[in-house]
Amino acid sequence: MLNPVHLRTLSVVLRTGSFADAAREIGYTGSAVSQQVAALERAVQAPLVERDAQSIRPTEAAKFLAARANDIINALGALEDDMKGFSKGDYGLLRLGSFSTASQRLLPSGLASYLRKHPNSSVELEESSPAGLAAMIRDSTLDVAVVYHYDLVPQKWPSNVVATPLLAEDLVLLLPEAHRLAGADSITLQDLSEEAWVSTKEDSSGDACLRHLCASGGFMPRIAVRSNNYDAIRGMVRSGLGIALVPALDHVSTDKTIATSISGCTARRYVSTLRQKSQAGISITSILNCLGRSADKLACSAPGLVRQTKQPDALAPVEYLAGLRAS
Repeated sequence: MLNPVHLRTLSVVLRTGSFADAAREIGYTGSAVSQQVAALERAVQAPLVERDAQSIRPTEAAKFLAARANDIINALGALEDDMKGFSKGDYGLLRLGSFSTASQRLLPSGLASYLRKHPNSSVELEESSPAGLAAMIRDSTLDVAVVYHYDLVPQKWPSNVVATPLLAEDLVLLLPEAHRLAGADSITLQDLSEEAWVSTKEDSSGDACLRHLCASGGFMPRIAVRSNNYDAIRGMVRSGLGIALVPALDHVSTDKTIATSISGCTARRYVSTLRQKSQAGISITSILNCLGRSADKLACSAPGLVRQTKQPDALAPVEYLAGLRAS
């Protein structure tokens, strides 16, 4: 394979007309330029310059080679510039994972800021469960993912994955407007023991969190309807099919529902970003910073959200439930 450095050197030699002038322009010695041309001659198996004491003259082979190599040299130069831009985070595809609510409320502001800083970049968004997104980060299918976990449901990420905290969310109790407890000053878990619930699916961490909480009140929740769509959950509550426990990021005030809290409940859901330990380039650092600023804005404007900068310790469900019973 022809050496592109040698091709570029030949091009300069033909343009300047001498090894010495080419050497001064490129920053090599005259001897180094001569050696590169000689190496190129051996590679193409043809003489490229005719040498005498005073000058050099290009052969027809050299003219042909230089003309054909010109496009290659220009393309390599453009590629070199592109890679410099890529290293600054100005080029390339950012593969981002998220969950539905974060895609709606957290990502738009963060991505707008990121693309203003890196206008030649593009973003591809993949939505999945936290476990699915973590697996894609582990396998290098994604660059960055936005995920969640509940402190009552311990979550262990893959060993090659780093989590950076963004938000802590309160858990909001949703009641139908006509519910018997809608005007109560305080609602305990025991007050809810006979209620029908609208919950997420059985294999979800949200449902596991609800079961842990209800267990602290001495009962298991009676689930009337299950859905992982929080718009649907709000509709079910509004229609009187049950009550629901909803993370603050997923809560939207709607008619005919009451949003309140469970007395003594300090359990939360946490939103974080994930990346591989070995991946910390400028593009990834930039998107993490942009998402952090987006989280700042959300925490200042939306109730029940707190900016989180330190990864919380998972609550041990048994200890937490014992504390709730004692209170």
